[in-house]
Amino acid sequence: MLLTTSVHFLFLVFLGMLSLVLVLIIIVLFYSLLQYKESMRVSGWLKIIDARISEAIVYDEQELSSDDHFKKLVDHSSFRNLFLNKLVDSEKKFSGSAKERIKDLFKQYGLHREALNKLEQKKTYLIAGGIQELTVMDSKDAVPKIASFLSHPSEQVYQEAQYAMVSLKGFEGLGFLNTATGKISEWQQLRLLLSVTKIPENSEATIESWLKSTNASVVIFTLKLLRKFQLLSFYPMVFSLMDHSSVEVRVQAVQTLLSLENSLTILQFIEIYPDQPVEVQLEILRVMKSSKDKACNGLLKEELKNSNISGIKALAAEALFLLGEQEYLQQLTKDETSSEELIQIIKYALQEKIC
Repeated sequence: MLLTTSVHFLFLVFLGMLSLVLVLIIIVLFYSLLQYKESMRVSGWLKIIDARISEAIVYDEQELSSDDHFKKLVDHSSFRNLFLNKLVDSEKKFSGSAKERIKDLFKQYGLHREALNKLEQKKTYLIAGGIQELTVMDSKDAVPKIASFLSHPSEQVYQEAQYAMVSLKGFEGLGFLNTATGKISEWQQLRLLLSVTKIPENSEATIESWLKSTNASVVIFTLKLLRKFQLLSFYPMVFSLMDHSSVEVRVQAVQTLLSLENSLTILQFIEIYPDQPVEVQLEILRVMKSSKDKACNGLLKEELKNSNISGIKALAAEALFLLGEQEYLQQLTKDETSSEELIQIIKYALQEKIC
């Protein structure tokens, strides 16, 4: 009797497990079917969207046919978001009239409110996406709202807000540099520089304040701005940065001084060279190498013979070669007091193959 009961119990357990497995299989199949249908729907939508964008770019507005089916699809929130994302991606790939046609599609289908709604979300990627979309749409009326995200804790969000401000307002949009505390990455600096197309008159005081910023990345960005627009009047102030606490600021200052070069630049570099960190000395030597100014000869020969740093020796040798000092370099290779390292460095500078 006990054995019969145990077998019956095991049979029920088996049936229960089998039923559970079947239910799970059905759920997985149903979910996969839904995913497949959604994938096919999105694929179909993308084809429709691509066709609409292509038509807008190729044909004039009056030549476009009215598409009631497309208008109905745009009423669907999922389709609108997909359309919006596709427009943003497309806008980045085109320029000129094609770019303007794509922006017209934003306005034509009222996608502005979709982007604005994202700014009300809590997820940072949605906020950043909304800011990016408004930037692409050239939505200047959204500037006050976007400005509120300049101090957002998410780097992704505040970087998009910074870029949006400059894209929409030009130089004036750089006002956030006055209070910026976080580091502005090199990539972000490049984006901002590309967005600034001109420097307004009477901007000297503003630029000076950025050069005096306690945020080193703000100073570095400003130095790049000076180079881009060749603001020669700032040369003395840039030179004063050669005493800056940040080595990177000093390196960028050297590059900027070269860009804003005057007749005293090389002589000033020779004067301050001994008191600079190695990274800055290397940058100064690169400048001397490109300048081909014979006033550098004394310093270059001194560094080639006496420096303990291989990189400095190599740059000094290359610079001397470009200054026409091949004979001097050849003599050093034959000098018995020259180290093997020095000889190899000179041979490399003389473009001789070392076996």
